[in-house]
Formats: sequence, structure tokens, C-alpha cells
Amino acid sequence: MFFIIATIVLTSFLTLFFKVLARLGIPSFQTIVFNYWTSVITGLIVNGDFPITSATMNETWFPWALGMGAAFIFLFNMIAYTTQKFGVAVASVANKLSMVIPFIFSIYLYNEKATSIKMVGVAIALLAVVLTCLPAPGAQPGIPAKRINLNYVAPAVLFAGSGLLDTMIKYVEQGFINESNKNAYLISAFCVATIIGTMLMLILLLNGKEKFDFRSIPGGICLGIANYLSIWCLIRVLKQYADHSSKIIPINNMGIVLFSTVIGWILLKERLSPINWLGILLSLVAIALIAFG
Repeated sequence: MFFIIATIVLTSFLTLFFKVLARLGIPSFQTIVFNYWTSVITGLIVNGDFPITSATMNETWFPWALGMGAAFIFLFNMIAYTTQKFGVAVASVANKLSMVIPFIFSIYLYNEKATSIKMVGVAIALLAVVLTCLPAPGAQPGIPAKRINLNYVAPAVLFAGSGLLDTMIKYVEQGFINESNKNAYLISAFCVATIIGTMLMLILLLNGKEKFDFRSIPGGICLGIANYLSIWCLIRVLKQYADHSSKIIPINNMGIVLFSTVIGWILLKERLSPINWLGILLSLVAIALIAFG
């Protein structure tokens, strides 16, 4: 139970923190890059040494670590963009209702039971994403009303990408990861994200596309510690409930959607329309149906 609660709080913090960055005017991409440097260092502290050796590239899980690292840097930027343009609630729902994708894969890959109630939950989940992302015209700061439909691509990509990433994590955890190599796998993935992010940041800075902001360093440190620990706790949860992933993933995501939305509403004063609240309510109903149906 401790690791489930920790995963919910830490993952919610990541989304909420991007909103804070936007209000302070701190570049999210630079913060994300330093976040991955911090994640690697945090992993080294947790592991006690550097788990990557010359033989690491020959491990069966290493190609998956490369893909996961690339997905990390891409999706983290999508979360930042969606949070800052659409709000915490939209980002959380689009991100965490993506569990319908690993749910479907769990049925196909691990023969987990799919009831009619669960399938209704999947349908409601898709409707909930649409309703939560529906604003009044011009409601999102920085997005003209005529461009809103085009910008819906961001939540849609976040929805699909997060679902595929969760599926990858579950697949690798089931087939390749154990207590002796889980930190090596995570560190490898974070190293890939760090290298990709650093190279892109240097290109942007050298081309004058961005100006370096020193505030992104402490921001990245805060984000990185939470980021590594959220993934570390998630893997512990999946190991602890290995035979019930179709239930534990929805329960985890329900907590993240509810916690982050309420905190965003109370502390960040985010405005939500009645349609948005309906979407959030339906998202919780959908997650409950999938988890307990």
C-alpha cells in the first residue's frame, strides 16, 4: 500500500510542477533535461554504485531501455506542454486514462480476463478523455480559439504515448527485470533520456532558440528526484501485484487523476467547466469499472 500511495503522490507532483514552472516563467525543456541528470544521480544513490558495465549493451533488456529513454524525454515534454496549455486536469486524464492501452495488452499478452463491465469501462474512459479536454472557446491561455482543434493533438499524443510506455514497462518488468537488474535497466533508460535531452538543449542554446535560465537547475533537481522515485515505486508495485496488473494499474491511475485534479483546483486555482468535471467523474467511473469489473 505504501508504494501505491507513493506512486500516486510522486506522479501527481510531476504534473503539478510543470504548471508551477509555467507561472514562474522557467523553461520546461531545460528543467526536464536537468531532471534527467538528477534522475541518474538519484538512481546511483539508490543503487549504491554505477550498475552499467561494458556488458550492459549485450543484455536482452538493453534495447528496451533505449526505447524507454527516448519515450521518457518525448512524453515528459508532452506532459509539460499539455499541462501548461490545457491544465493539470486535462494532462492527468489524458496521461492516466491511457491505461486502457496496457489493459488491452494485458488481456492479449497475459490472458487476463476481460468482462463486459471492463469493456464498458474502456468505452467510458475514451469518452471521459474527450469531455475533460473540451474547453469553452479560447479557454486555454496562449491558444486562440481557431487553433484549439489542432492543439488537441497534444492530449491525443500524450494519451497514446503514455499508454504504450506503460505497456512497455509492464512487458519488460514481466519478461526481463528482476531484483538484480532493475536499477541497471532504469539507469540505462534515464541515461538515454539525459543524452538525448542534453544534445537537443545544446543545439537550441547554440542556435539562439533558447536562453539559458539558471532556475532550471534547482527545478530539474526537484523534478528529477520525484521522477526517478515515481518509476522506481511503480516497478515495485507491479512486482508486488504481478498477477493483478489489470486492476492495480487502474487503481493507481484513479488516484493520480483524482489527487492531481483536486490539488490543481485548490492550490493552482485552475478553472474547470461543468463538462470538464463530468469528464473527470466519468474517468473515475471508467477506472473503477476496469479495476473491479
